[in-house]
Amino acid sequence: MGVEFGLLYFGAGTLLFFFWAYGIVSFALDLKNKIVPGIRTLLENRRAQKADEEYEREQEEKKQQLY
Repeated sequence: MGVEFGLLYFGAGTLLFFFWAYGIVSFALDLKNKIVPGIRTLLENRRAQKADEEYEREQEEKKQQLY
């Protein structure tokens, strides 16, 4: 009875450890493949938008100075 309980205990622990490790690896891969590139794209888009706004502002200033 004790041997079976020990095997069941360690078997269940091994199974739970497998899913725990799988979850950590899956989370790390999600960060690497989805979250980080998404944040980079968001920041690049914001920088491009600011640059476009600055360019438009300069064009307006030049236009106003001509008149």
